[in-house]
Amino acid sequence: MMIHSLTLSDVLSEHARSRPGVTAVVDGDVRLTYPELDERVSRLAGALDARGVTAGERVLWLGQNSHAVLELLLACSRLGAVFCPANWRQSADELRFVVEDLTPRVVVHEASVTPLEPSWLLFEQLEGSAREFPQVADTEPVLALYTAAFDGRPNAALLSSAALVAHSASLLVVRQMEPGFTFLNNGPLFHVGTMMFCLATLQIGGTNVFTPSFDAEEVCRLVDAEKVTQAFLFGQMIDAVAAANAGGKYDLSSLRFVSHSAEWDAMITVDDSPWCRSKMGGYGQTEVGGMLTFLGLAPGAAGYAGRPSPLVQVRILAPSGEEVAPGEVGEICARGKTLFSGYFARPDLNAQKFAYGWHHTGDLGRREPDGTITFVGPKLRMIKSGAENVYPAEVERALKSHPAVADAAVIGVPDPTWHQAVKAIVVTSAEVNPEELIAHVQEQIASYKKPREIAFADAIPKRGFTPDYDALDAEFGGGNYPGQ
Repeated sequence: MMIHSLTLSDVLSEHARSRPGVTAVVDGDVRLTYPELDERVSRLAGALDARGVTAGERVLWLGQNSHAVLELLLACSRLGAVFCPANWRQSADELRFVVEDLTPRVVVHEASVTPLEPSWLLFEQLEGSAREFPQVADTEPVLALYTAAFDGRPNAALLSSAALVAHSASLLVVRQMEPGFTFLNNGPLFHVGTMMFCLATLQIGGTNVFTPSFDAEEVCRLVDAEKVTQAFLFGQMIDAVAAANAGGKYDLSSLRFVSHSAEWDAMITVDDSPWCRSKMGGYGQTEVGGMLTFLGLAPGAAGYAGRPSPLVQVRILAPSGEEVAPGEVGEICARGKTLFSGYFARPDLNAQKFAYGWHHTGDLGRREPDGTITFVGPKLRMIKSGAENVYPAEVERALKSHPAVADAAVIGVPDPTWHQAVKAIVVTSAEVNPEELIAHVQEQIASYKKPREIAFADAIPKRGFTPDYDALDAEFGGGNYPGQ
């Protein structure tokens, strides 16, 4: 029954009535109250509808962070369509794959993007008439986020309004978000980490502030000007913001954030919510809507440990589908209100992922005697470079497409700035230099995935038909993998 349905569009419409004077969006010169945002979304939905976007159709966004991202998502929610913000750091080949894979009805881009097809639309050109649309079930997918290429190619995880609203509710509790909460969207909105806070801010009736990408000085200015409560910041980003405000030019005291350093703590208000007290710890992934376990719900635990979100169940399963005993390592599996609906156009992969009635995360963990869940590491080899996940298979495939490469393997090596950097071990069949190989990879996949270093070898050690990554780590200095 529709009386039990609550879409993202419904959340907006309610705020337009119950919070008519609250600023919903700030983006440069654009400032919108909730009623103004609701009206713009209705007109945008009309414009998309006029271009053939109906229930189930996809809309692709090409551009950096912008109020356009939130407006397009809400317009798709109103229509029953699916919105996908593309990774603007992608190479042309990766973008071409996304367009061919997602088959969007409409591609919308910002002014800085040069359209590859004449049918692509500039966001500012989308003008339509506001009208009422039929109610949409909140169980239908509304957001598609492409995940890292764990199987060699990206997959679009589909999230419904019901899942996103449920995850927001969990985040509201753990982060202790209240009306008046202002979030600075400085992290990429094609990542669930930023998107989950954007939508939680929408759900509580707060203010979303947008900036195209991370710039430390701009973060300081916006925190001061808009009295920002939280931003997407971690590690070296916090250090950069603290350095940019070393002279105390900006007032950052509205920022309720985690303790980090003496200089940082003196600028902000150290927050005591479970989320900040635990230094934003826990475990999550796109497929669970963001966070699956929160360290803030497990006092005394540390790092990647935590207790499950109130709206999910977690089990540690053996390959047979049976739950393993506490203390034993198995695959972290989950089900509940925040989980995704599956990958777009991947029926075989979905069958694997949903085996035994649980979502199989692809990550290993164990349940401790006190009931907390500890993340041990990915089942598949993964490199963590800053906030990005890089899977060796994708980089190896790009390397092997070079005519001078006979074989290749990729490992992660410790990096003082990014935690890990990508290193490639290459067997050649013709003369080639490292710079040429790195440039070749960068032409095919996003720049952050390219090897920072290349070593040449006579052969790649193997276990069966796959590289022996442990041997490669030992010989070529690999380490610092997630969970280590």
